[in-house]
Amino acid sequence: MYLIKNGTVYTMGKDGVVHTDLLLNDNGKIETLGNDLGEVNATVLDATDKAVIPGFVDAHSHIGGVREDGEDLNELTNPATPEMDAYYGIDPKDKQFKIAIQNGITTSCLTPGSGNVIGGWAIVLKSNEGRIQERLLKHPAALKAAMGINPKGVYSKKGALPMTRMGIAFILRDYLRKVKEYMAKKEAANGDPSKLPPFDLGLEHGIPVLKKEIPLKVHTYMHDMVTVVEIAKEFDILVTIDHAQGASDYYDVLSDSHVHGVIFGPICSGLFAGEGGKIDFECLKGLDDRNVNVCVMTDGPVTPNNLLVYQAGEAVRRGMDPVKALGLITSNPAKIILCEDRVGSIEKGKDADIQIYSALPTKYVDANLETVLINGKVEYKHA
Repeated sequence: MYLIKNGTVYTMGKDGVVHTDLLLNDNGKIETLGNDLGEVNATVLDATDKAVIPGFVDAHSHIGGVREDGEDLNELTNPATPEMDAYYGIDPKDKQFKIAIQNGITTSCLTPGSGNVIGGWAIVLKSNEGRIQERLLKHPAALKAAMGINPKGVYSKKGALPMTRMGIAFILRDYLRKVKEYMAKKEAANGDPSKLPPFDLGLEHGIPVLKKEIPLKVHTYMHDMVTVVEIAKEFDILVTIDHAQGASDYYDVLSDSHVHGVIFGPICSGLFAGEGGKIDFECLKGLDDRNVNVCVMTDGPVTPNNLLVYQAGEAVRRGMDPVKALGLITSNPAKIILCEDRVGSIEKGKDADIQIYSALPTKYVDANLETVLINGKVEYKHA
């Protein structure tokens, strides 16, 4: 049990910013916030003149599945592999999880890669040590899809569908149509095994999307955002727009109710011709001003884990309020990955994933990360 005393607590919840104490219980949860907690048998962490903030949430990452010895999150044998599942591609002992903790990332949405039009299920995992089953927050969290240059680049080399955006849109729409038909047949069977359609794991993985239980998580740049939202409206599903370079040209499109969230970045992505020719960081404030739930990502290990907080700081440089910018890496991504009941804010009953900084990191460039707790256990302490 820990008692964090005298800190400035950025709750990212209904309590806003408060100067208070914070008690974490032995069950890994936030017990209470308050200035008069009485005598408590707990280890004290002094946060005087420091910022106490939620653990960072990375809404788009591949750590654990993309390693120096190869990768296990891109099954490039077919452009549509919805039956794949990131759960089975993650090495829980990958060193990138430790690096994530050292940069304040306590939760990540780990997703299949973008080589296929449909890549499989994404999961949400804590960064602490232990088996995947012990660290799992949500499974599935989304169904991964990809538009544009990534699947084009893979399958053009093979001389196979999809070599064009036409082919990509066809594969995605055809899959969603098949899931819809599969669902209708299952419903019509009314539980009669003799009338059920043959079991299809790939189509089963699409059912939570059609039911709006999870979003379609789509790797998307620039004008492909229009296609994605049109398909979302056609099938009445929720989508997240991942990477989203060029979003400032499509505020009206991204304000549609079928867009569950925009996961922007990473900022150090290289510019390339066409769809990758614009990295418009000002869109973070623009989307937030339009009440679009927006966050940033690392795309780790493609880019370093410390980039998450740097991107939030860059949003401040582009005009966003520092506390709102903190939401880009805490409460906003927690909502987008459907884990806001557990992480992303400091509130009674939520997971005790807490950081102590010397100052608010989205405002002060010299702010140092001093302590990270996951599930109420100290996982990192600056020497």
